[in-house]
Amino acid sequence: MQTTSHLLMIRPVNFGFNPETAVNNSFQVEGTDKRVQEKALLEFDQFVSLLTQYNIDVTVIQDTLEPNTPDSIFPNNWISFHKGGVICLYPMFALNRRKERKTPLIAAIRKKFRITSTVDFTQYEDHDRFLEGTGSMVLDRRFKIAYACLSPRTSIEVLDKFCDTMKFLPVAFHAFDEKGNPIYHTNVMMSVAEQYVIICLSSITDAKQKQQVKSAIKMTGKKTIAITMEQMKHFAGNMLQVTNKNGEYILIMSSQAFRSLTPSQIKTLEKYNAILHSPLDSIETSGGGSARCMIAEVFT
Repeated sequence: MQTTSHLLMIRPVNFGFNPETAVNNSFQVEGTDKRVQEKALLEFDQFVSLLTQYNIDVTVIQDTLEPNTPDSIFPNNWISFHKGGVICLYPMFALNRRKERKTPLIAAIRKKFRITSTVDFTQYEDHDRFLEGTGSMVLDRRFKIAYACLSPRTSIEVLDKFCDTMKFLPVAFHAFDEKGNPIYHTNVMMSVAEQYVIICLSSITDAKQKQQVKSAIKMTGKKTIAITMEQMKHFAGNMLQVTNKNGEYILIMSSQAFRSLTPSQIKTLEKYNAILHSPLDSIETSGGGSARCMIAEVFT
């Protein structure tokens, strides 16, 4: 199954611009707003409230003040959940992001969900090899494909290890923004749903790699919904399809992402699912991540 109605989110206590991640995240913008934690918390709570109103099960775990983790609001980078109660832990590029794997948070996760085994890839940090969870990889869980744009955050070595261990087919490629910078995470340029794939194909400049990605999508029988580079800049690739408790498909995104879509794209997407969007401007600007980054999907 591609989608789930069970989501894990981490409520921030010290959110803010992280200079350790800004070195290769062009979506981040450093500002002087001293109320960024306050604004991010408001956006977070509004987002969770919207999801629960639509009968989506959200488990919220409060972050801790120590150690300081300004990006804890993005848990999908350090943990992923898989059928059978398996969790994976991932090697992180930024030193202060590695602290997000906090013992109290993992204990709270184990208390809430059935965890049968842990696959730990974090030892690759000792060799400067990284794979930041479902940020680095966009998983087609039904067809067992792991799409990944390679970057300083996404090592082919660790990707291959994940795919060998979890029995996924790797589809690796390079993707760039309009300035020629490597896109730091795959989940800002594509999203895989049950019936379709949203993707910024123009960010894949190598013709052979682009064809490999298109062929993989075609093999699954899913519709390709292309977005532009400009739409990608507004986080239109950072969407996540989920199901609610009634089994209805819902596509989650930020309000900025929604505003970037054309009427035709919205009409196409609404054929497959309802659309939910929430304002996440402070989180997107300071954190360089959006709605999908804030969610760890729970499969047990």
